[in-house]
Amino acid sequence: MTVTTETPAPPARRRTAAAVDLDALEGLPTVPARHPWRWAAGAVALVVLAQFTHGLATNPGWDWATFRVYFTADTILQAIGRTLELTAYGTVLGFLLGAGVAAMRLSRSAILRAIAWAYVWVFRSIPLIVQLVFWFNLSYLYKRFGFGIPFGPTFGDFETVGVLGALGAAVLGLGLHQAAFAAEIIRGGVIAVDAGQREAAAALGIPRRRQAWRIVLPQAMRGILPAAANEVISLLKGTSVVYVMAIGELFYQTQVIYGRTGRVVPLLMVATVWYVVLTTLLSIGQYYVERHFARGARRTPPPTPLQRVRALVRSLPARTPPAARTSPVARTSGGQP
Repeated sequence: MTVTTETPAPPARRRTAAAVDLDALEGLPTVPARHPWRWAAGAVALVVLAQFTHGLATNPGWDWATFRVYFTADTILQAIGRTLELTAYGTVLGFLLGAGVAAMRLSRSAILRAIAWAYVWVFRSIPLIVQLVFWFNLSYLYKRFGFGIPFGPTFGDFETVGVLGALGAAVLGLGLHQAAFAAEIIRGGVIAVDAGQREAAAALGIPRRRQAWRIVLPQAMRGILPAAANEVISLLKGTSVVYVMAIGELFYQTQVIYGRTGRVVPLLMVATVWYVVLTTLLSIGQYYVERHFARGARRTPPPTPLQRVRALVRSLPARTPPAARTSPVARTSGGQP
């Protein structure tokens, strides 16, 4: 009985066959992947955008002449200043109180945790406009406020109306409302830090206050900042609610002007564009603050938009012309048989 076996081809012959196949594929053109539906969706979006832009430019109802007159009017600029003032006061008061409430929520005391939880529950449940009207009418409930021993003698008092006017009531309402949301944002950022960080710091003998300021808080800021910036932007727009208290912020002032002139749409566009501008400035500030606190997680901070544009401009002359490009197979084989 004779057993026959096939002898494999020599390695050199196999390499030659592979080289022949590579040579046959080397001349094939490289065709990029086609995405027809993606291009179709982009074309539809551009058509809709062009139609909307054409309507803005040609529809006489927008009344751009009136818009140009009032966009930089003194009354509007003063109203923007008042809007920024309310936003700044509400942000500072809200986040200072929110930090205290967050510390109470994280406390080991059951009483402090219960009080902080009740505060967040109440002020997140009541609409902002209801809170503002309530604080505006606080003098109806309490004619005078006094300082002294609880349930005992009073050393001094003052009239509520003389201290808590319209602006004070607006700042108080915005700050207390903001504190409820800020407390949860800060608490969420703190509990997101790995517990091993605090355990390692305690093992090294680092005091608790130094642990909080130098280890926990810098790491928590990366989680706090996006939500906190979103709340500040919401507060900027939420200041429009104080129109019920006749405070001359941006939206109230535009109401006064279009109530006198009857030009509702262009005055609303004045307020809209200014809100967009202010929100954009806050978003730019948010980007750079987040970039600053990203240093602990990245060795190299992410490039700024200006740095990205510069890098793109530098890379344009160095790009390889299309005629010099080769197929991936040709680059892999190096053109050698």
